[in-house]
Amino acid sequence: MTARLPRPPSYLSATARAWWSGVVRDYELDESSLKLLTEAATSWDRIQQARVLLETEGLTFKDRFNTPRRHPAVGIESEARIAFARLLRELDLEGSPLPDPRPPRRGRR
Repeated sequence: MTARLPRPPSYLSATARAWWSGVVRDYELDESSLKLLTEAATSWDRIQQARVLLETEGLTFKDRFNTPRRHPAVGIESEARIAFARLLRELDLEGSPLPDPRPPRRGRR
């Protein structure tokens, strides 16, 4: 008898739920990794929501002084992209550890 796989959170979009389920089916994830996966899927949805909003409203708007300003969704999309990339890196779904990109620390004297 095989163990029943967890179900994706219902608040995720259909696309994010499908991705979440595929990852859970293909990888053995512990509880903390499932939480990271959920946050990654949520970040993906946030990227898509911001993208739709920006396609409708544009990248900028004019404030009360008629000065062009960056639309707040630009920042939301950017932050969600960064979060998504970091969460994917933390999940390490490829299985091989990545080398530490930081230079080695200097020895203390």
